[in-house]
This record gives sequence, structure tokens and C-alpha cells, in this order.
Amino acid sequence: MSLQDVVFGFGAHSGVDDGPELLRMTQQADRDGLDLFSLSDHPYIGERLDAYATVGFVLGRTQRLAGFANVTNVPTRPAPMLARAVTSLAALSDGRVVLGMGAGGLWDRISDMGVPRLSPGEAVDAFEEAIVLVKRLSGGGSPVTYQGRHYQVKDLEPAPVDAPPVWTGSVGPKSLAATGRVADGWIPGHAADWLSERYRRSRPIIDEAAAAVGRDPRAVRTIFNFPGRITDRPLAATRDDAGRWIGGSVDQWIEELTSAVLEHEASGFMLFSPEGGTPDAVSLGRWANEIVPAVRESMLSSSTHH
Repeated sequence: MSLQDVVFGFGAHSGVDDGPELLRMTQQADRDGLDLFSLSDHPYIGERLDAYATVGFVLGRTQRLAGFANVTNVPTRPAPMLARAVTSLAALSDGRVVLGMGAGGLWDRISDMGVPRLSPGEAVDAFEEAIVLVKRLSGGGSPVTYQGRHYQVKDLEPAPVDAPPVWTGSVGPKSLAATGRVADGWIPGHAADWLSERYRRSRPIIDEAAAAVGRDPRAVRTIFNFPGRITDRPLAATRDDAGRWIGGSVDQWIEELTSAVLEHEASGFMLFSPEGGTPDAVSLGRWANEIVPAVRESMLSSSTHH
């Protein structure tokens, strides 16, 4: 799978009892040609499947589908160990993994696990250090010594495997700037899309921070968590009064996503149910077999016309 292309996938919130259904859905998505699936990472919820154990299990039962935690709860997964986990997954799956990264939102629950509580500013600093360190602990080369405020490692050998692309779930200005400096992709929070005020306010912060360190802002792709329903008939309005996408017919989805790619530089879409949960199997099938191929086709024809 080339993560340089526009990617299409789906997101799941899977409990322990949902394992067989998740496996069925991911294997079907794999056969149907989707690019990736994601799992939320809330390790303080006992009934949830662990994101990394589950991604590894699913990658072992699929051929081309990539997986990631959307997004990794970084405070509960120390960066050197996270580096070992994702480089091992990359090696075992032929690179079918993305590293989703988040500074940590629910600190009351995170601290319940015995993780020292960080202020919002400290959490973002630790998040940026974690991304830098994961990248340094991959791709081979000489031993790494790193002396950050939150992470210190000494003479640690990097894995001989490239780190996966790093996509963040950054929300605040400080975290968005860190994304611009060190990450490869951004997943706007609260399922905000390309027409939202949140996107319009946030994306320039990423671009300016990237440019300030000499990066091409286009190197940071935008991948959207995108909830909505797929209807049999066209809807009179595909967005609600607040401007948020609610869904529509297959043709309405195709038109919306094609314009997102061509006019707003969208790089990927993760389908969620209208409530923001796991899509039902019928919707996922229509997404994979009707909507995604048509959007790819219209992107292809527009690129040949340019």
C-alpha cells in the first residue's frame, strides 16, 4: 500500500466481545481493496481490546490492509517501547502500519493507570519528544542517546526498520505546531472536516510550523475521520445546520469526497458510523465497493486531464 496516495479506510471501537466481528470486517475490507483500518486506544477501559495487540493480530490475518491506533495514547505507551512495537509490526507486515499519536486527552483516566499527570503544555512537549524519539529509534544507524525533558535514552540501538508514517490527532495550537515540525499527517479532532471552522483555523498553524523548520507543509497530509450514513436515496441536504456532514446517497458521497481531494487537498478518509462508532457491515461494503472505487476513478480522470 502506498501511503502517498489518497487512502480510504474505516474506524472501529472494539470491545473484547467484538473480536470475531472485527476480524470479519477487516478481512472483508482487505478483500474489497480498502487501505487501512483503525482502532481507538483507551487502555483504561477494561472491556476494550488493546489497540496494539489487536492491530498486530489483524495484520497477521490480512494481506494488504494497514492498521493503526487512532490515536495512540502516548502517555501510557513510553516512546522507546512504542518504537519497538511499531517497527516490529512494520517488519512483520511488510510496512502495513501507521503510527497515530495523541498527547493524551482524558488525564483523569490516564492517571488512574498510575501514569504521572502532566499539564497540557508538558503533555504536548512529551508528545513531540516521543515522535522524534520513535523516528530516531528506527531506520538503522548508530546507537541513539537522547536527553529530552521527558525521555532520556542512552546508547540504544535503533531497529533496522523504517518507522511508519506518523499521523497525529492534534487539537490545540501548541500540538498543531508540533505536528507541523515533526509529523507526516494530521487527523483533525472531533471529526472536523475540510469545511469546518476548526480545520480552517488549525491547518495554517501546521503549515507555518512546518515552513519555519524548512519542511514543505504538503509533507503533512490531512486524513479525516468521517462519520455519516450512506442512504438509498439522495438527501435534500447532506450537511446539518451547523455545516457538519451527515451523509447521503452513494453519488452524494462520491461528489463530496472528490471535491475534498481536488479542492481541499484531503489525503484520506476513515469511515465511521453516523454516531462516530464502528460502521455497520452493509455501509462498510457500500463504502468499499461503490463509493471508494468511484472516487479513485474520478481522481484518476482529473489527474489525466491536468
